Amino acid sequence: MFEKILIANRGEIAVRVIRACKEMGVKTVAVFSTADAEALHVALADEAYCIGGPRPQDSYLNEDAILTCAIASGATAIHPGYGFLSENAGFARRCREYGVVFIGPSPEVIERMGDKDAARRCARDAGVPIVPGCDLLQGPEEAVREAERIGCPVLIKARAGGGGRGIRRVDRPEDAAAAFQEAKLEAEAAFGDGECYMEKFVFPAHHVEVQVLADAHGNVVTLGERECSVQRRNQKLLEESPAPCLDGRDDVRERMFKAARDLARAVHYTGAGTIEYLYADDGSFYFMEMNTRLQVEHPVTEFVSDIDLVKWQLRVAAGTELPFAQDDIRISKHAIECRINAEDPEFKPSCGTVSMLHTPNGPWVRFDSALFPGASVPPYYDSMLGKLIVRAGTREEAVRKMRASLTELVIEGVQENSDLQLDILENPEFLSGNYHTDLMEHLYES
Repeated sequence: MFEKILIANRGEIAVRVIRACKEMGVKTVAVFSTADAEALHVALADEAYCIGGPRPQDSYLNEDAILTCAIASGATAIHPGYGFLSENAGFARRCREYGVVFIGPSPEVIERMGDKDAARRCARDAGVPIVPGCDLLQGPEEAVREAERIGCPVLIKARAGGGGRGIRRVDRPEDAAAAFQEAKLEAEAAFGDGECYMEKFVFPAHHVEVQVLADAHGNVVTLGERECSVQRRNQKLLEESPAPCLDGRDDVRERMFKAARDLARAVHYTGAGTIEYLYADDGSFYFMEMNTRLQVEHPVTEFVSDIDLVKWQLRVAAGTELPFAQDDIRISKHAIECRINAEDPEFKPSCGTVSMLHTPNGPWVRFDSALFPGASVPPYYDSMLGKLIVRAGTREEAVRKMRASLTELVIEGVQENSDLQLDILENPEFLSGNYHTDLMEHLYES
């Protein structure tokens, strides 16, 4: 096991990794921007170093500064968390060149699966169902021809990046040329890569993802699935496991799991990763993408599998072989996670200083956060303040537990979205368990 690791991140995920390291007897090195000098992850780490100004590109994306800190401090591994450099193949490659272990898959795998067009082809070659579509588009004229061939509606999608950027829906073939140009320009600006491909728009659909864990010895297991269909502008708001849309469909669930394992083995994956699917009500499912990192919603899986994903990321990166096989995995109970974001009722980001904080407690209630009274919420980073996670014996009990926990949560000094989460949890469509990715579009319809 590593003696010391550097956490190349901030906020709740940096705190989460530091806590896991402390439990394992591993020393930690934090890095921080000038805006985060008083942050919780800085206080909790054994060592902490300022690496630049508040803008991400000056600090948490500053590869030279992060690698310099790792080498100077004697850290032999870097945990990238999620976001920032977590899926940056170039950074993972530089870590390897400098003799520092990147806690995640190899740069070659990150590169291959981060290219959504290449990932589709890998999935297809591994026998994983993919959405009908085409490979990279060569221009607006081809976009029109492919939209006619595939049949509208279709989605034009950037092969790089994520977060909903570089995606355009096309309802008529004659609109495909303009949509292609818009997606291309947006992708170039956001990711420096304007290449796009096209897929059939599957609707209505569920967003279901499968957690995989793999070691360097060829062992791959799946740790259940998560329903992630509650989204706003392609950003997840609430996740739960098991997925209620798969109730009574264990055959579909097992096919999803097998496809995820087959793909992980095909690309020689190591570490924690997630295979994301679109799932239709007729039982068909299609590969969307693979996230080659720890997901924000990983606590949901930890609650239903009783497996600490962060600790196993470290162990696998250190060369440990998984001591359990697929038949040893037992998924039990029901877990729900609500993302608590700093935003006003109109979804505009909120920033400021936390003047009061009260977090819910009790059996199987968890609040992953870096907040404390006096904590600063700066405007430079993602708006997520924390994640509230609960576990109960049934979905109905988990919903009630989450409602109770949300009403107990108090964060003053910044605005946050717990009222929105309560509205979701009281929505009849959500409560039915058969909700789709359009739930937020008609949440407040009478």
